[in-house]
Formats: sequence, structure tokens, C-alpha cells
Amino acid sequence: MINVAILGFGTVGSGVAEVIEKNNAHISEKAATQINLKYILDVKEVPGTPFDGKFIHDFSIIESDPELNVVVETIGGAKVAYEYTKRALAAGKSVVTSNKELVATHGCELLRLAREKGVNYLFEASVGGGIPILHPINSCLAGNQISEIVGILNGTTNYILTRMIREGATFEAALSEAQANGYAERNPAADVEGPDACRKICILSSLAFGRHIYPEQVPTEGITRITLEDVSCAAKAGCKVKLLGRAIARADGKICAYVAPHLVPVENPLSSVEGVFNAITVVGDAIGDVMFYGQGAGKLPTASAVVADVIDAAKNWNQGTIMSWDEGGADTVYSTDELSSRWYVRAVGTVAPSGAQKLSAPEAENVVFLTEDAMTRPALDALLQQAGVTPAFLMRVLD
Repeated sequence: MINVAILGFGTVGSGVAEVIEKNNAHISEKAATQINLKYILDVKEVPGTPFDGKFIHDFSIIESDPELNVVVETIGGAKVAYEYTKRALAAGKSVVTSNKELVATHGCELLRLAREKGVNYLFEASVGGGIPILHPINSCLAGNQISEIVGILNGTTNYILTRMIREGATFEAALSEAQANGYAERNPAADVEGPDACRKICILSSLAFGRHIYPEQVPTEGITRITLEDVSCAAKAGCKVKLLGRAIARADGKICAYVAPHLVPVENPLSSVEGVFNAITVVGDAIGDVMFYGQGAGKLPTASAVVADVIDAAKNWNQGTIMSWDEGGADTVYSTDELSSRWYVRAVGTVAPSGAQKLSAPEAENVVFLTEDAMTRPALDALLQQAGVTPAFLMRVLD
């Protein structure tokens, strides 16, 4: 028997408990052992649930229970969750989490501790909710040299941009609608300013390329500066605006990872991903392009991924860690300034420089154009300076 404790009984934690209870026979069969939910740790009382009698308020009960095998951490953040995760791993218990902030910040350290203790630290649900992406990268695509990962990693921003593109809603109106529908928090900064996508591309990059990429190493820009003019001009260029997380491996092994809005040509499958859905493309030398698509959040989709990790932890009990990567550092990354692309430019003025495709109407307040040639950001800056153009907003084109 594998005994499980859940830390936190919020949206994800309650979903995990629900799935384990509802599908216990099937889950236990897949795990080849009985899966038993023994404890639920939460600071508050939650009366009237099917789990009365399982609630506790003292983590040391979990930490010191020799019969407790797997801890499911759904607290969130990188403070209390970090402390409890370290203590659980140090006590020889596998930990499963959906906590992207914790994994992106401390993943290498926690994986090393799990390895030392012969247990697992698993986090499939930290990227893409219920979309299976980390296990395929770690296992199914292990025979490939991965060169790039790019994707729509945040459903809230994709919903907002979809409303702007399809309905002509302003950013502010689309954000209010997302909040009303429960897709965005009251404070939406983690979504619309890019940190959520940043943490996810850190995890994907670390796993795919083998060294920890930290959030502070990933230049991050959100969608708060996107206007309906940008959406309209993108359509004229045969593109849609999408917030992408992207990681590109160089021949010497260094990684360039960043988050930013892009113009995505309509022939690229990522352009057709709408609403709260996520999509991630992985490029391997043997398999080519592979896309993973589905709902990137939600109570039960995320709980599904967490429970799958519980099953893996049970099947690999006392067999050591499934996932791992090495420490990162300044020598792990290279600058986005070295990446060449075509550029979308919205600038003050009416005249586009030579060698550019003008997208704005003659009477428009701003000149909007695409560069015809791919170039690095320093080369673009030199072109704009030579032409006397002052940029107000820039985006790369995902060619």
C-alpha cells in the first residue's frame, strides 16, 4: 500500500482528493498497489467533505509518519511549500507537485535531494495543466537532440488575445471578461505580465537541455502593451498575436530562453490555438516538430496530471528519481540579442524605412511595418536609428 498526503485543499488539492477517491480502483490497478489518501493538511477546517477525519494541521505528523510514502504539494508559492517539500524529501518521501514557481526556482536543488534519498520529485502538472508534456520530453523523446521548444504556455493571456482578435475587444475589456469568467485572478500580473509563462519555459528548458534555467535568466514581456491596432496590423500581415515562451539551443549547448508576444503566421499551427488552450511545439533532430495541445489549467485536468505522478511515484518506489537536471549558471544561457528574426515595429511617425512592409493606413497616427529581412535586435536598432524612426513597440515574427 502507498499512503498519500495532500498539502493544501484549494482548487488543485481538492481535485486530487476527488480523483483519488472517485477512481481509486483504477488508479490502484495502474499503480500495482493500493493507493490510500491518509492525510489532508490545511490551515482551515473544511467540514462536510467526503474526507472528514483525514484533515490535519501539523506537517510534522506527515513528516514523522513512517507509513506515509507520497506527499502531494498543492500549496503554491516558494516559501512554505519549499520548506515542506525539503522536509518531506529529507524524510524519504516522494513529492508530487503542480507548483511551477517552486520547480522553476528550486527544482535542481529539490531533484538533487530526491536523488540522494532515493525517492522522486515529480511535477508534470506544473506545465500545461493536464497536458502530458514533461514525461514525453523526459522519456518518449529521450532519443532526440532537442533544438527548440516554443509554445503558448498561459491560457489567460491566450483567452485575452483571442477576444481581441475575434471580437475586437480592448485589452482592458478582455481582461475584465477573463476575470469575470474565472480565467484571471483579481491581480492578473503573473499572467498578463509573463511570469507564469516564464516559470514554465524554465522548467521545460531545464528538463529538455539538462541544466537549470532560472527565471531571472529569462527576459520576460507580457501582453499589456498590445493594442487593437497591433491586432489589426498583424492580420494584414497574415499573422496573429500570441504570447510565446521560447527556448533555443545553440551548437555549443547554451540556451536562449525568453517570453514575449510574437506575430505568428496563420500557417503555423500555434496561430489557431484559441481561448484558454495551451500548445507546445518541441523540435527534435530525429522526430522533427511535435505539438502538445490541450487545456492548460483547471481543477480536474491539473488533478489528472498530479495523480498520474502519484502513480509513477508508487510504481518507482525505492528505485530513485525519474527526472533530473544539473545546476545552471551564467554559462548556461546566451542573449536574445543574438537571435535573428523579422520584426514588427509600431513607431511614432508616418514613414517606414526602406526595406520594410508598411501595414498602417496613411492617416494613422503611428507607422506600423514589418522588416523584410531577419535581423538581430542590435541590427534593428541601427536600422531604426538610421531611418530616424522612434519605436514605440516591437515584436518578433515567428518564422
